[in-house]
Amino acid sequence: MDFGNFDYIELNSNPNDFELMIEIKDLKKSFEDVEVLKGISTVFETGKTNLIIGQSGSGKTVLLKSLTGLITPTSGQVLFDGQDTTKFNYQERQTLRGEIGTVFQGSALFDSMTVMENVRFPLEMFSNLSMKEMNKRSEEVLERVNLTKESFTKFPAEISGGMQKRVAIARAIVNKPKYLFADEPNSGLDPKTSMVIDQLLHELTVEYNTTTIINTHDMNSVMEIGENIIFLKNGFKEWEGDKNEILTADNEAVIDFVYSSKLFTKLREVLLDEKSKNKS
Repeated sequence: MDFGNFDYIELNSNPNDFELMIEIKDLKKSFEDVEVLKGISTVFETGKTNLIIGQSGSGKTVLLKSLTGLITPTSGQVLFDGQDTTKFNYQERQTLRGEIGTVFQGSALFDSMTVMENVRFPLEMFSNLSMKEMNKRSEEVLERVNLTKESFTKFPAEISGGMQKRVAIARAIVNKPKYLFADEPNSGLDPKTSMVIDQLLHELTVEYNTTTIINTHDMNSVMEIGENIIFLKNGFKEWEGDKNEILTADNEAVIDFVYSSKLFTKLREVLLDEKSKNKS
């Protein structure tokens, strides 16, 4: 994982006192002759869990990387609190990176670092806090994600997958980010642990008032924390709504995606029946 040469910035003790959001306008991305994103426009709201869903190859990962600056869009705008990040200079990009927390797919923890060292790493990169202050902040977020002090000195290989994901989340929030991104945060986790991680991300979103964007294919996540959902298909924004609206959506592509299991198909039938009764 290449973090480049980052400049130090002061960490604001209360960075999210004003309304923030991320907006994209007519976003397009092509790789040679292949257009992956085809003019997507939407708003990701602050203080809510914003989900990007869709089948493999729909453009989810390219969209998320375009938002985080890992990929430069072919055209369109990516606005962070009204500022078009596609026009940022080097220094502005470095500052923005210090305001972003990321939960990578598979956690992406450093094997040779302890839990505490992994979480402290962003502070060492982005702040000029003293070691005592960095350790204090790291301990605070580790405790916030419900990890005990006994785990602080362990290495990633010595803890479970669910605990590794908690460490990854702690590392993502340790610098009090304004913007939080998570790429398939439940990948490889059992259903029960996945629900715990979903709820933790939702709680932190509200608590820190972050603009949180989660890339997922997990329908349990959609139903648990999908406050604002965009559904991609073949590079287009096919549908947009929340976890309640998606269950009774009449979009054929959404229906095929959501109701691929018999359980959700049955649930849809019940909901539509109730909706019909309420109208009458």
